Amino acid sequence: MKIRTGFDIAFDSAQPTPMILMLSIHPSRLPDLVTPQAISFDPPIPCHQYEDALGNLCHRIVTPTGPLTISADFTVRDSGLPDAYAPDARQFAVQNLPDEVLVYLLGSRYCDTDKLSQTAWSLFGATPEGWARVQAIVDYTHERIRFDYMRADATRSAHDGFMQREGVCRDFAHLAVTFCRCMNIPARYCTGYLGDIGVPKDPAPMDFSAWFEVYLDGPQGGCWYTFDARHNAPRIGRIVMARGRDATDVAITTNFGYVHLARFDVHTDEMA
Repeated sequence: MKIRTGFDIAFDSAQPTPMILMLSIHPSRLPDLVTPQAISFDPPIPCHQYEDALGNLCHRIVTPTGPLTISADFTVRDSGLPDAYAPDARQFAVQNLPDEVLVYLLGSRYCDTDKLSQTAWSLFGATPEGWARVQAIVDYTHERIRFDYMRADATRSAHDGFMQREGVCRDFAHLAVTFCRCMNIPARYCTGYLGDIGVPKDPAPMDFSAWFEVYLDGPQGGCWYTFDARHNAPRIGRIVMARGRDATDVAITTNFGYVHLARFDVHTDEMA
């Protein structure tokens, strides 16, 4: 299947402001591009692309004074298959994990494992290790947090979400990631496109989505599996943009000074 996707984002700056953009799809999905993924700037400005330490594609810009529109429209080929399901996938003993995976056991800015470790063990300590334990965490998080787009809070940590019991997709992901790490399951935060493909149309405006991945020992050995605590169901057509420890690592835009967000439109549609 083919998915047409992209964005149209507008800012207004009172002064030139440096920014880091993470608006490219992940390098692992670049071979799936059917049309070029060209990010356009209006007015035209210099842009420098680089790959960060976690393997994500980033762009550095300095906004001009006044309005700036950033946009892209491209087509991606996708398998059309839902997220992988591997109920027999096992949990690794920590001492057997690859070195590069260990960082995803540690606490981070939004995944405050120190505050939720005791809670995690009391809730999930008796669940079977591996896939079943991750699914138990997803089920609990899905029920614990009430989705409310108007209650988004850029400062909300996993512990805050646990206590406040409300948030958006990033809060579901942060809480589930934190619980997994508390249970010695490597988990990383993901952001990307997720359209309403194979599910009823969501009347809310399209946005970038957040989910997470865990490292388990599956039929082909150790690999990362996708879970989504907000939707709690396998979905079709995920297009990952970036992966990291939490939302700090994969922010769509990071600005070094104040800029006003004037417009934010995202589209993701299956093509006939």
